[in-house]
Amino acid sequence: MKQYLFRNWHLMRWLRLSLGVFIGVQAFQTHDLLSGAIALFFLFQAVTNTGCCGANQCNIPDQINSSHQEEKIIFEEIKNK
Repeated sequence: MKQYLFRNWHLMRWLRLSLGVFIGVQAFQTHDLLSGAIALFFLFQAVTNTGCCGANQCNIPDQINSSHQEEKIIFEEIKNK
């Protein structure tokens, strides 16, 4: 668990942590519940290293389809009576 929390700190993870702390302090000073929830969200992302940019979770895998074959489509004509 220690290795998971204390390694692989990159720019986006530090940015989420700093935003979470900053918004959390502002939420505490202004007694704003919504800002506190947003701060907790950013802190959760920073601690668990989740998020779209952090762990390449939105990355689309490269797929090369080497068996690309065009199939012949057979159409059937339907006539009205």
